[in-house]
Amino acid sequence: MTGAAPHPLPALDASLFDPGRIDTETRKLNEAIVALINAAPDQWSLPPAEVRALRAEGRGAFPAPVLSPRARTVEIPGPGGAVPLRIVEPRGAVRGAFLHIHGGGWTFGTADGQDARLERLADNLGLVAISVEYRLAPEHPYPAGPDDCEAAALWLVREGAALFGAEKLFIGGESAGAHLSLVTLLRLRDRHGLSPFAAAVLTAGCFDLGLTPSVRHWGAEKLVLNTHDIEKFVESFLGGDAAGHDPRHPDISPLYADLAGLPPAHLIIGTCDPLVDDTLYLHARWVAAGNRAELAVWPGGAHVFIVFPGTLADRALTRSESFLATFL
Repeated sequence: MTGAAPHPLPALDASLFDPGRIDTETRKLNEAIVALINAAPDQWSLPPAEVRALRAEGRGAFPAPVLSPRARTVEIPGPGGAVPLRIVEPRGAVRGAFLHIHGGGWTFGTADGQDARLERLADNLGLVAISVEYRLAPEHPYPAGPDDCEAAALWLVREGAALFGAEKLFIGGESAGAHLSLVTLLRLRDRHGLSPFAAAVLTAGCFDLGLTPSVRHWGAEKLVLNTHDIEKFVESFLGGDAAGHDPRHPDISPLYADLAGLPPAHLIIGTCDPLVDDTLYLHARWVAAGNRAELAVWPGGAHVFIVFPGTLADRALTRSESFLATFL
């Protein structure tokens, strides 16, 4: 038998999943998150608009947003009307642009909810950080959110160099934002014949809306979110009773897509995240498709742990910045 030797997947260190690897700071943070959520009203007992208002006030597990005086918002044309974009420019020279897509289960979250992290990204790497205020479910179910993100990406491809001097483009997001980032990469490749992004950073994404084993087996513990929450977010995104959509369709669950020709990706996941399998599976498929992927597994990290200030979040962000820096 002849031919090139197979390219093996990087070995996954089993010790990363050992509870004994979780440091005291992370363990205490996780306990505090569970306590805060258990003390808050059940988010599914309230209208989405009310939950969004509570989140804006920092009432719940997530810290209240701290708005940057440097940020500005512009509007671009979208398929359902204007799409606002939150823009934070670096203090120094522009070396590229990062299209950010926020999380929140396609139902919550805002483009101004992570200004501090966008400032950090802008200043540490010289990237113009642009966060998409896409339409949210259930008021605007699939495909509204993905359509807005696609429109934002196409705008950046057309205008990035002229408006910002940004030749190198990057993309990424957290949770639902990681899902939407991957869907956007696939849409640009398949619908427009474009592969404009030099790299992607995908944090704790939900890539199989039919639910991976780790989601199904997680249970009721409310460490940021649980099995029931993910089921409800999927229902919100796709419409009541999933509105007849096939959850295995690649535009809905990009884990099932042909991943050939996608850019290098840095995949971030914590071991205490119900969505851990989504990232582990995506990493395997990304590499098997012939792409470069860097898997960062963080012991004890809760869902989107990078939004909670602490040593673990700082280490994860620093590593993802080092990954992006290699493409500048």
